[in-house]
Amino acid sequence: MLFLYLYTMQLKFSLIIPVYNRPQEIEELLYSLTKQDFNEDFEILIVEDGSENTCNEVVNKYDKELTIQYFFKENTGAGLSRNMGMQKASGNYFIILDSDVLLPKHYLSDVYKALTLNFTDAYGGADKAHISFNTWQKAISFSMTSLFTTGGIRGKKIGVGKFQPRSFNMGISKKAFEATNGFSELKYGEDIDLTFRLWSAGFKTQFIEDAYVYHKRRTNIKAFYKQTFNFGTARPYLNKKYPDSAKLTYWFPSLFVIGFDIAILLALFLHWIFILPFAFYFLVIFFDALLQSRNLKAAFCSLITTYTQFLGYGLGFLKSSFFKE
Repeated sequence: MLFLYLYTMQLKFSLIIPVYNRPQEIEELLYSLTKQDFNEDFEILIVEDGSENTCNEVVNKYDKELTIQYFFKENTGAGLSRNMGMQKASGNYFIILDSDVLLPKHYLSDVYKALTLNFTDAYGGADKAHISFNTWQKAISFSMTSLFTTGGIRGKKIGVGKFQPRSFNMGISKKAFEATNGFSELKYGEDIDLTFRLWSAGFKTQFIEDAYVYHKRRTNIKAFYKQTFNFGTARPYLNKKYPDSAKLTYWFPSLFVIGFDIAILLALFLHWIFILPFAFYFLVIFFDALLQSRNLKAAFCSLITTYTQFLGYGLGFLKSSFFKE
């Protein structure tokens, strides 16, 4: 225990951030990093994944306040960009962040404290909506994190057992990275794939409740639908690759969409009562979103984003399950 304690006290963080055509997001993320209350040294590695609109000028703006390394590579996806960053890093613990997040000032301090008290070779944290986010960003954030949607236990301490970190906000030790070779070439679900390989190699993960980020996600319904559709297509592949991970609950979005469409038809041609369970469900969604956001417009938009989430994920799941390219 003493050795473990001394080891964790020597943690050096390397923050790995892949980016693709989003210099404004990098600017906001770097600004949030200048406000950290963390007293230890840390480095930032930004990997430009074949962008046309690069963040080189933004990096130059902050390189006197922060220790930053900046790399440019051909476009191969976020997973392999993260791997490149970890290969170039000098730290012994890598913090993986998406470019569209902002960090509260206590983020690094809380991660350091949690790993010092209970070291694991990987961790994950939650995501929230910042007060500055627009209405659609707040609605999408609600749909992706609510207990009443496919967000499930994401961002909640209750019920979290063997936690599966997500790549928008996670950490992995250098030892674990070298043992697993990091992320695979998958474009979606690569973080879940890495988690299963970490567990298989004997590494432990944990959920750090206070290590949350403000996650912008997508800013419009079309982009959000595409994202959730891709998430849905990835799940059957992961279920096949890791059969023990498959759960009946992964079918829920598909069944919800099918059931909702059938209920509408029955309500139109037989009786309105068939739509009642879904009406009650969306009423719960509305009031939960209103309670969380305290914004009437965001609560109404959450009805749309929640259905979009089910539709995208559900159709993607069905396509990947029954139709091959």
